[in-house]
Amino acid sequence: MSAAEGEPDGALALSARVAAGALAPAALMDETLGRIEASSLNAVVSLRPRDELMAEAEAAGRAAPRGWLHGIPFAVKDLVATAGIRTTRGSPLHAEDVPEADDLLAARLRAAGAILIGKTNVPEFGLGSNTFNPVFGPTANPYDPARTCGGSSGGAAAALAARLLPVADGSDMMGSLRNPASFCNVYGMRPTAGLVPPGDAADAFAVPLSTLGPMARDPADLAALLHTFSAPDPRWPHVLPRPGARVAPAGPARIGWPGDMGLPFEDGILDACRGALATLGEVVDLSLPVPRDALWDAWTTLRAHAVAAELGPLFDDPVRRDRLKPAARWEVERGRALSVADLAAARALRSGLHAALAPVWDEVDAVAMPSAQVLPFDLDTEHPAEVAGTPMDTYHRWMEVVVPASLLGLPAVACPAGFVRGLPVGFQLVGPRGADARLLALAARHHAATRWPQAAPPGRGAA
Repeated sequence: MSAAEGEPDGALALSARVAAGALAPAALMDETLGRIEASSLNAVVSLRPRDELMAEAEAAGRAAPRGWLHGIPFAVKDLVATAGIRTTRGSPLHAEDVPEADDLLAARLRAAGAILIGKTNVPEFGLGSNTFNPVFGPTANPYDPARTCGGSSGGAAAALAARLLPVADGSDMMGSLRNPASFCNVYGMRPTAGLVPPGDAADAFAVPLSTLGPMARDPADLAALLHTFSAPDPRWPHVLPRPGARVAPAGPARIGWPGDMGLPFEDGILDACRGALATLGEVVDLSLPVPRDALWDAWTTLRAHAVAAELGPLFDDPVRRDRLKPAARWEVERGRALSVADLAAARALRSGLHAALAPVWDEVDAVAMPSAQVLPFDLDTEHPAEVAGTPMDTYHRWMEVVVPASLLGLPAVACPAGFVRGLPVGFQLVGPRGADARLLALAARHHAATRWPQAAPPGRGAA
């Protein structure tokens, strides 16, 4: 599995080696399981028995390749149903659930040849950007195990950074692919809303606020996995340009930088992210037509409505309600208190903001902003109570910088930006709907110049 200088390969490199007969899936599985078994991060959970996985890998070595992930170990985020593998969603209410069928994403991974070995850890129901739950406990940050890896795709980000997995999946409603990527010095991509079919959507004609997406240690693997995820599905009526499976670095670009946008940031983050953009070309300061308070109100309204619809049946059972985390109960209560007028106002603001941003895309190739407003915080802190002296009035207000892309369903690629006081930081490149391929090419340009995940893996001089 190890490439020159001891650096574990990414998924595409492993795929090429397996296809060429230079790497046996059984050898890859044995080394992957060894790394996971030796890790104390608690990033991969519900790991299947070693003998079963080794037998499946040996069978893959004898079989004709099924796809580009043939024989490659893959742990799926624990919000995605996986046939025969426990799917807990980080909740004691689902601690023993073993689905009989795969969600669409897991089915596509198997069809591409991946061997599903277990799950990556999440916060309970994916709420909050600190990966801990009553079922498996917390997942630590590979760069400082006393700190959080972020979330909700925190187990995936930590596993990638620690070289436990070559590539991973995640999902993003409110930065759940971008925040942990920033905290763990890896890449994460929130695709254009609707590009990746969600499978059995309750309302196929309504694009959900949350979307599935890829995580990796380089943009080439992001592109390959996004291509697998974004294949059309007849049950999903939205049709968007599907990015190719390969990506080449873009030429010099014009990147918009909106500064702090009126948000508080921990010291050092803005400077590190602004400086990192030099790899991309010309950086221009710009002011986004984003009314901060109105945007936040619209976002929390639509988010609470969505969470209340999803978790409402659990909330309605008094016994199960008491076993929900406080943030989940708060979201349901707030969502159910909303009026039709509240929802209409939030949707009208979203539409107006989309129109107001249209001229920006004629001026710049992408807009860049930090992926997180804070550095990785202490693992035993549920969420920051203040940022740079500014009190946070909700459990998720400290993640406000990710809201513009989430509210408008825009594509965003989270890229590493180096380190501040020895801890990873990152920026997000945001573009108009359908600009997924362009953003991947920009990320590839940045990666070619920096290779942060490879240049500063955990334990090798990240300061």
